[in-house]
Amino acid sequence: MKVIRLREGRERSLLRRHPWVFDSAVHKGGADPGETVRVESHDGRFLAWAAFSPASKIRARAWSFDEGDRIDPAFVRARLQEAVQMRARLKVPSDGVRLVHGESDGLPGLVVDRYGNTLVAQFLSAGSERWKKTIADALIELTGLERLYERSDANARSLEGLPEVTGWLRGEGATELAIAEHDWKFALDVATGHKTGFYLDQRESRARFADWVRRLGARRVLNCYCYTGGFTVAALAGGAQEVTSIDSSAPALERARANVALNGFDAGRAEFLDADVNASLRRFIEAGRQFDAIVLDPPKLAPTVAHAEKAARAYKDINRLGLKLLAPGGVLFTYSCSGGISADLFHKIVASAGTDSGVDGYIADRMGAAPDHPMTLAFPEGEYLKGLVVLRKG
Repeated sequence: MKVIRLREGRERSLLRRHPWVFDSAVHKGGADPGETVRVESHDGRFLAWAAFSPASKIRARAWSFDEGDRIDPAFVRARLQEAVQMRARLKVPSDGVRLVHGESDGLPGLVVDRYGNTLVAQFLSAGSERWKKTIADALIELTGLERLYERSDANARSLEGLPEVTGWLRGEGATELAIAEHDWKFALDVATGHKTGFYLDQRESRARFADWVRRLGARRVLNCYCYTGGFTVAALAGGAQEVTSIDSSAPALERARANVALNGFDAGRAEFLDADVNASLRRFIEAGRQFDAIVLDPPKLAPTVAHAEKAARAYKDINRLGLKLLAPGGVLFTYSCSGGISADLFHKIVASAGTDSGVDGYIADRMGAAPDHPMTLAFPEGEYLKGLVVLRKG
């Protein structure tokens, strides 16, 4: 077994069972991409079994902190089984479910989603890539499904020195399908949709948004960065009469229109704009428009803390504009999916946007990713999605 030894004082995070070892912490040692290594402190004490990644700043990702473990096919299968069984206990109100959430499930760099009868996997680290065949076989066995599509096309692959890979790993067939969520249906394409095909992490937020629209009797709703219309469908389900949805992707907007029709809503209640969100918000302000409920769910603006300052300005600007458009007594659902923006910082950004817009409001709720996208005690980086529900005073 190959060994990497850390610099003195750099073992603290592993002792807290945090799974990442950065390149700057390594004193000596190496291995092939994805190969299992024994991680030791500067004085030779065992710390973890980890997958080595010579191309990444995250030089090793821990599989286990138990010296007695053996990282073999049986170990990988057991971790997958534990993850799948946990999701079964959650009783998710959808047949679109995240089955494996990377480090939070003890499987660093692996994401697996289930859409009905189809599995979609992302192998985002050298370690998960090395165990790909074992993982694929175990997933088919554990779920009883026959179709597994690979979406290893995220930017994280390049950081690991891995090429983009997509296509069927097991089975074949159409990549377009539909899932049920709450009382709704959503069509998606696992080959071309964002992430693995759909934003499953916003499942609970969509349900809560529908509830708030219903509770407030909100007639006029604005959905920014609407993608394929998840919050649009939620707003219509909540009774909204006018839902304006904005995105800069024409294919996403076509899918959003189709999802409105799929759920039997009157197309006349939904307006779709292929436009820039910021420019649209400014135009609405100039026109004197207001909305009873607004969703701001922009794409990732700060993947790391190094990008936080620039991203904070962008988040503040869209929230300032959104708050100006929010009618007194209206509700704003605002989000950041940026790992580099903490929950505390996001709250401060939205508060500053309120000050600049002259709008005050109550924090009615805090939102995060759906429970099948867990964060563990030892891995706070799992809390990538942060949301605030702001009820405007007045």
